[in-house]
Amino acid sequence: MIAILLTCLTLSQDEVQTGFPGLPIGHEPRVEIHWNRFYDLEELYAQFDRLQQAWPEHLSSQRLGYSTENRELRLYVLNDPATGPPEKKPAMWIDGNVHGNEVQGGEAVLYTAWYLLENKGHNARVDELLERVVFYLVPSVNPDGRAHWFADVHSSSSARSGYMPVDDDRDGVADEDPPNDLDGDGHRTQMRKYLPGEGTHRLDPDDPRVMVRVPENDRGIRGDWVLLGREGIDDDGDGRIDEDGPGRYDMNRAWPSLWQPWHVQRGGGPYPLYWPETRAVAGFLLSHPNVAAVQSFHNAGGMILRGPGTESFGGYPAGDLRVFDQLGEEGERMLPFYRYLVLWKDLYTVFGGFATWAYEGLGVISFTNELWTGKRRFGDEERVDAAGRQWFDDHLLSGAGFVEWKPYEHPLYGAIEIGGFRKDVGRIPPSFLIEEMLHRNAMFCLAHAEACPQVLIEDPVVTDLGSGVHAIDVVFRNLRAIPTRTERASQQAIGLPDRYMLDPRRGLKLLAGGFRQDRYRPEQVELAEEEPGRLLREEGLVKGDEVRVRWFVRGTGRAVILWQGEKARDVHAVVDIE
Repeated sequence: MIAILLTCLTLSQDEVQTGFPGLPIGHEPRVEIHWNRFYDLEELYAQFDRLQQAWPEHLSSQRLGYSTENRELRLYVLNDPATGPPEKKPAMWIDGNVHGNEVQGGEAVLYTAWYLLENKGHNARVDELLERVVFYLVPSVNPDGRAHWFADVHSSSSARSGYMPVDDDRDGVADEDPPNDLDGDGHRTQMRKYLPGEGTHRLDPDDPRVMVRVPENDRGIRGDWVLLGREGIDDDGDGRIDEDGPGRYDMNRAWPSLWQPWHVQRGGGPYPLYWPETRAVAGFLLSHPNVAAVQSFHNAGGMILRGPGTESFGGYPAGDLRVFDQLGEEGERMLPFYRYLVLWKDLYTVFGGFATWAYEGLGVISFTNELWTGKRRFGDEERVDAAGRQWFDDHLLSGAGFVEWKPYEHPLYGAIEIGGFRKDVGRIPPSFLIEEMLHRNAMFCLAHAEACPQVLIEDPVVTDLGSGVHAIDVVFRNLRAIPTRTERASQQAIGLPDRYMLDPRRGLKLLAGGFRQDRYRPEQVELAEEEPGRLLREEGLVKGDEVRVRWFVRGTGRAVILWQGEKARDVHAVVDIE
């Protein structure tokens, strides 16, 4: 009987296929990761370490720097070494968790790496992508905020900041009035007070846990309750509660693109890139011009955001907008209830944002995805109000997310009640919806990465012009949606121009060369005055267009045609002239 059982188990294992495409049977991942939970900073790095141990040739790590509290800021490089070093390929940058409480960004980065590695060698689409694109992955731009959100008392919206001390209330002391956990349950919930006939809210008659605002009216009807905000006391005795907690700056307001001082854009710091984490990221990106695509994960609201961050910036060039729109609209189909939005116009004004700087300062097509939307609770746009959230918690989480109201004697407010949702409810999905969110967003990143430029040199055409002189006509194309240089990069001269080159070998002499002005009239050439073998072009190669070059040579022999640019792999072709 035991032998029969062992035989069955062996056969079952033999039937398991390699790779993990997302199908529910017949596949088993090499590295099993539980996607129904979120991981603190050490656990998150440990999961990446497991991937690195399983695929040491494809995943490496490096230290970008250290956080304010001396935590390691890690970057992971995912590359197929068989097709070249990372610096020789277009790169996609993916980061998450710049706001400490927006933890699922870290898992979204992890899932993307895991999916690519698990399917390397088993999925043609993944193989083709990794042959030509490298991924730079930073799971937590704010390791301090992530660590504190897991370990300390917080709400769903706190620990957003980094942890460099800041004197928020300008009393000469920094961080002296932090959040408080008054009832000791590990969560910072709400406070409410009963004031019959003097309040702003009433209790929902169908569910007394829910507070309903009483609208203004001419009859003078008032509610019986007031909401007092999050749990807290006046630690520094200045009459305000929790007004000077840890940090309270915003590393997503600290980037050079239209940065503004604190009185205009709260949270941006004394000057751009002031915080060590932002300087480390900027230093890497500035030294890696091969980055052609950027995705930064935040939460929440279900949005695919692009710049500009402010109306004053103006519009983006039409050619770049076509790329943004193509990817953003495709993302809306991949991510139910997500909306593709322009930051300043559809959400709010942001000075000094990261994704806006990545495009406006570096010329890179960049998005910010706001992970998770409460509309996914029910699969439609109904019941996303307080009563709907309570119903969802009762019926689908068995009440696990709500902390029941309880009496408390507050030193300032007197008799109050404390209660509400835990810190892991609201801005992040419940456990059973995490994997869907991660997978859909990872696949959007793959679509973004697939759009990275890919240059093709068509077969050169050689024309004998007599007297030993030949013309070499070459057509260059970009097969992908993202141009080799965005219009923004071209207009602002960001980075190096594309190079179109001819290297004549022994027996050939290069006479002249330039860009052709007319497809049907090869004689119309804008000849280069200097270095005809190295033609520079600020404008990028755009999908659907073509760049035609004509070179003139004398003699016989071999010539090598090369294209080089910062955002795509170098390509070459060889032509023999006899």
